[in-house]
Amino acid sequence: MRTALTELTGVRHPIVQTGMGWVAGPRLVSAAANAGALGVLASATMTPARLRQAVREVRARTEAPFGVNLRADAGDARERVRIIVDEGVRVASFALAPSRELIAELRDAGVVVIPSVGARRHAEKVAAWGADAVIVQGGEGGGHTGDVATTVLLPQVVDAVDIPVVAAGGFHDGRGLVAALAYGAAGIAMGTRFLLTSDSTVPDAVKARYLAASVRDVTVTTAVDGLPHRMLRSDLVETLERSGRARALLHALRRAAGFRKLSGLSWPEMVRDGLVLRHGKDLSWSQVLLAANTPMLLRAAMVEGRTDLGVMASGQVAGVIEDLPSCAELVGRVMAEAEKALRELPGLPPEQD
Repeated sequence: MRTALTELTGVRHPIVQTGMGWVAGPRLVSAAANAGALGVLASATMTPARLRQAVREVRARTEAPFGVNLRADAGDARERVRIIVDEGVRVASFALAPSRELIAELRDAGVVVIPSVGARRHAEKVAAWGADAVIVQGGEGGGHTGDVATTVLLPQVVDAVDIPVVAAGGFHDGRGLVAALAYGAAGIAMGTRFLLTSDSTVPDAVKARYLAASVRDVTVTTAVDGLPHRMLRSDLVETLERSGRARALLHALRRAAGFRKLSGLSWPEMVRDGLVLRHGKDLSWSQVLLAANTPMLLRAAMVEGRTDLGVMASGQVAGVIEDLPSCAELVGRVMAEAEKALRELPGLPPEQD
């Protein structure tokens, strides 16, 4: 199935595996790439040195195109861009809108730039700045999210920009791919569905929590870092929602100390990252620290398997996912389902001989 996305990135299928922190490492990314999807390496939880090593690990596992996801607001974003360029990575994606200068630097080096956005105006901005395509995530998506459903947001963005649009938020099968194409998208991006594969390094106990979840077990809370964050409901979420400011601050300081040691960031750098998220929002100082060290909360679950102490970011589709296929099985299934759905669209007359 050829679309503007496959033509732009060189992948076989119009499917993107999103850059999930602590999840989208070399094993998952290379498996997704070998399956014909666009695998995207998550770099926000890596040091620059580890990012370069991870890129080379992916390159050793696959000859297919892949991408790297960056935080546009990171203090070392330009250093990470240089690594991407030096290592010949095909695609750079961004969780926040990159600057016009970063987009130009990447495009001048032949790197395809695909920011992720959650609003039409953001898509219009990055398109005007020269982005090659855009991933638009509706409110069903996991992690930091908005409140506009994909079925409303996606057509708005498709109508507003003249670059390829990739749909995210609520996708897990071939029917969803066909629906996205019908809206005018060039493909779909999936996070939770790729997290729940046998190629994902997420601990089995954590995967079991996702598989056992119903749609109602996936909630949106602002208790973690003051921003709407979609995740599985857990004891930690309930504790944070009940905590007073003093207890929340103590919890944030403890987690922040751990993340500082792991990441190598200084306290001023961590506070700066938290303040970036605080800009224009009414966040307490405990929420600023939690915003800066949310990666540690994710790591506790996604790496250490601590479902009691960690955050399990999740799209609503976790409530309808029931198995753990390999990336190859998943992508093959999605494409087969899409082709079947296209052939059997209700209401269409059968083809004439």
